[in-house]
Order: sequence, then C-alpha cells, then structure tokens
Amino acid sequence: MTKLQDMFTQARRAQTGGGMGFLGKNKGEVKPRATALVVELTAFKPGAGEAAIKAGADGLLFSWNGKDSNALNSIKQEIESAKASNENLVTGLQIQAGWDTLDHDKLTGLKEQGIQYVILPLDAPAHLLALPTKDIEMVVTVPMRSGDMYPVFIRNLTAFDNIEGVLLDFDLAKNVGSMSIEDILQYRAVREAVRFPALLKARGDMSEAETYTLFTLGVQAFILPMTNVDETSKEQLKHLSMLLEKIYAEEKEASSKK
Repeated sequence: MTKLQDMFTQARRAQTGGGMGFLGKNKGEVKPRATALVVELTAFKPGAGEAAIKAGADGLLFSWNGKDSNALNSIKQEIESAKASNENLVTGLQIQAGWDTLDHDKLTGLKEQGIQYVILPLDAPAHLLALPTKDIEMVVTVPMRSGDMYPVFIRNLTAFDNIEGVLLDFDLAKNVGSMSIEDILQYRAVREAVRFPALLKARGDMSEAETYTLFTLGVQAFILPMTNVDETSKEQLKHLSMLLEKIYAEEKEASSKK
C-alpha cells in the first residue's frame, strides 16, 4: 500500500491516542471520517506543522520553487518536529517551478527531506512521470477546462503507471454554494475520467451543504490551506472534521441497510 493510500484508509478508521501508531502520542481519539484532511502550509512558520497535526490533520503539504535548498532544509525540520505527534505522518511537496532541473537523483533525494509525494502540474516535463521513483509518489494537478472532449483528453493520464493520485485544481471552495446541478455534473465527469485517488482544496468554514456537495466529487482527501495555525484555523479544522465524521457515519448507516 502506498503512503497516500495508507493515509486515505487510516482516515476512515477510528483512531485512539497513544505513544505509537498512526496518531502518535499527542492526539486524542478521532472518529472515522469520510476523507482525510491535509493541511497546506501556505506560509512557513516554525511549529505550524506540529500544531496542525495536534489539531487533527492527517497530513501536511508544503510548496517549493524547485531551487531553494534552504527551504527544503526548513521543511525537513518542520516535518521532523511534526512527526513527534504522528510518527506515520504523510507529507507532500507541491513543486511550483524549476521542473527542467529535476532528475531521478533530485526527486529521490526529496525522501531524505521527509517528503513522500510530490505534486506536478500538467506542464511539467512528461519524463518525470517515467522515472523509476518508487520512494516518491507522483500526484498530477488536473485543472478544469471547458469542452465536451476534455474528460476524454484527461483520461489519457491513465497511460502513466507512476501516478498515485491527482489534485483536482477546480477552485470550487469559493463558489460551491452557488453551483447548479449541471455545474457539478461537469466537474464530476472530469473526476470520473481520471480515476485516480483525488485530493481537493476546501475551506475550513464551509457549511454542511457545501461540504456534502464537494464530497459528491468522490475525493479521498480535502486540502485545507492555512497561513498560520492559530485558534481560528484550528476551529475550522475541527469544524470540517466533524462534518466529515457525520458524512462517514451516514454512509455507513446507509450501506448497512442495503
């Protein structure tokens, strides 16, 4: 089982605190959730990663410009600190530029920084997906584009065996409450086409109706961007977690009645 898949699976199981296991020693009991919760640290502040994990996040996501080695060292320190609260922490890196300088050695070297998966955009070099990087899992960003043929086009991602997941770059969190049935069906068509496990960015203050709507896209993880892990963002993380716990419970109840 891949690290990403392990995170998705663990989120749907009840977790208890303790010195060992998925949650580590500083987290209390967590009920099963419909999806995993990943905190994206949009601004680097020491200690933010550990705070996010203690607040209930299943994973962390960082950004990198593809060149700054000092930034990678800082990320490594942050990951090591966060693992004190979750020794099985799953961490990702969204590579924003500098793809032309990446090769097999640089990609596999990210493992030494504590990175387990990387997110690449569609315009990154295709040869990166052909590299044998079993220690680093590959996630590809899938944007939403207009046109009836787009789902057919994006389905060709299945030709790459190294892809372990997709980031649905749909930017839905801001306007999900105003989407029509036709709108969500268009997004669902693209999501169905890619078939890989999917991550999707969300908001911590989404309503119950908005959360249910996003969940209909069939995602395995919600990404919650945070500039700072303060009391407000912790409450948002808790709020979203409780909604996902409710969705999971309702799913399970409906399944038991079939």
